[in-house]
Formats: sequence, C-alpha cells, structure tokens
Amino acid sequence: MSSRPSSSNPARPVVLILGANGRLGCAAAQAFHAAGWSVRAQVRREPSPLLPAGVDVLRIGLSDNAQLAAAAAPARVVVYGVNPLYTRWDSEALPGLQRGLDLAERLGAHFVLPGNVYNFGATMPAVLSETTPMQPSTRKGEIRVQMEALMARRAAVGGFRASVVRAGDFFGAGTGSWIDLVIAKSIASGKLVYPGAMDIAHAWAYLPDLARAFVRVAAQPQRPDTPHFDVWHFAGHTLTGAELLAELEAAACDLGLAPAGGFRHGRMPWRLLRAAGLLVPMWREVAAMAYLWQVPHALDGHRLNALAGGELAATPVRLALRASLLAMGVKRTEAA
Repeated sequence: MSSRPSSSNPARPVVLILGANGRLGCAAAQAFHAAGWSVRAQVRREPSPLLPAGVDVLRIGLSDNAQLAAAAAPARVVVYGVNPLYTRWDSEALPGLQRGLDLAERLGAHFVLPGNVYNFGATMPAVLSETTPMQPSTRKGEIRVQMEALMARRAAVGGFRASVVRAGDFFGAGTGSWIDLVIAKSIASGKLVYPGAMDIAHAWAYLPDLARAFVRVAAQPQRPDTPHFDVWHFAGHTLTGAELLAELEAAACDLGLAPAGGFRHGRMPWRLLRAAGLLVPMWREVAAMAYLWQVPHALDGHRLNALAGGELAATPVRLALRASLLAMGVKRTEAA
C-alpha cells in the first residue's frame, strides 16, 4: 500500500493528494511537503520520481473509498488532482468528483478542487472575480458549474469544508499544457505557434505557484463563521499573445536556442481543427473551447492574496517559462 518511508508525524498536519502522479498533483505534493505537511500521495501506477522523498504513496484506487480513507487518516485536507482524459471528461468528471467528496466526508477533511474559467463562457468580462456570474457556453463549462454546485451541497449536508481554487491555463511542472503541446512544441526548430490573437489577454497559472496557493487555502484556520463552501481566484500571469511569445523567446535565448534569423510565428488552424473534429474526438473537444483565445480574461486574485496576510509570491514569467522548457525536454546549448 505504502511504497515509501512514512512521512507521518503527529505534530504535522496531513494532506491527501488524489492523483498525485499528475502535473498538478505532483506540484501540490511538493508544495505541501515543502510547507511542512505530512503528504499522502494517492496514485494508480508507479509513483512519479518527482514526488518528494518520504511521502506516503498509496496505491489504492479512488473507488476503494473505505480502504483509501483508512490509509489516509488522519488527513485534514484532500486535494483533488484527478483529471480524466479530455475526450472522456464529460462522462467521468462528475462521478470522479463524487468519489472524492465521499472520501472527504469520511475523513471530515477540507476538500480542495482546482477550478478553471470554463464556468464563465464566451461572454465573460475581462476581469473575473469570485462573484462574477457564471454563464457557461459549452458542455464542459456546464459540467464545471455542476461540479461546484455539487461541492457546495455535499459540504453543507456532510458538515465538511470544500474550496475551489480557480486559475487560468496551467503550465510548467512537466508536460501536457498548451505551452509544450502547441505553442513551444517546435521551439527547437525556431517556430512558435499561438492559438489566438496577439493582442488578447489570456490567464495563465504556473503550477508550482498555484500549488503554493493550495497550501495557503488549506492552512486557513477553522472559525465559527467559516463557510462550508468557498471559491478563491488565483491571479497567476495575464499575458497577451505578443507578451507571452516575447517572454518565451527570451527564455529560449537564456537556454541558447535563439535562431540566427529570429523566431517564426504560426497561428492555430482552428477551421481545420473544427472540420477534422468530425473524425478526431480530441480535436473536436479542443475546438469547442476556441473562445478562450478570442475573449480577453484575467482573474482577480486580491482575496486570495489577502488570505493569511501578504501577497502570494509569483515566479517571474521568464523564469517560469524557462523551467517549463527544460521540463519538456529542451536542452541547454553550449552557447547558453
């Protein structure tokens, strides 16, 4: 069940990370471990080598709720890092969340979910706060709204706390983001591809920074007036396409990757994706979210920054992108 030395210590709070092998789960495990928590890392396969040494690795499926709860006790926080395949998200997101909430209720633990901006739809305003009305325009957006409503109901009835930490597009801490799959996929050959207009602001979340925000939300003390359900917005980095590509080029130059003739810029073939989506399910799902690159948006993080005092430290964009390039396998050259 546990394949690493136990990190249990009665003096340290315990957190259970569900889906700890994923990018967010692994980043959360690192952040909680660095903050002095005892970490239980739930995985379905061999643990990632990026998990901190000394965490308790639990190779127990989320469906084995009672066994997982017994192994995770006395966890006071459950971080939900589970993320179904994008093409199976519509059918698996709510059932998976239900199992995670069952587990939090068994443990009497604070349940923390990473949220996104799908809830607000194609008519969303330029700045999104915790009180911005949710008007989803896609099926995935509707499911996100349902997920948060389910969390609120379950927490109120079950007597535990549940929080959403909402952020923009994830990047860093491994591969699987827009940065490595599309934008910087061909950076070694001197090409960058941006999915939207160069002057449209887009919200980004560097995962190590977001993971530290999870720790801050998890560490807040329980008070009589603490709500059962709450939402926190993580500001992260808001960049236009032009700003992001400029920072990426600077990060690439730091690694000695500047092409002699400068970088070439390409655009996302959205029409082709929509047409091919009739045959390729993943392209269909990606094309349905194209509005995110056409509507400017940023997250207002003032409330989260004020929590427990002091603004959350953000990794400078250039450094975050440089680390992301290294994580996706880009090699430094001798010139760097």
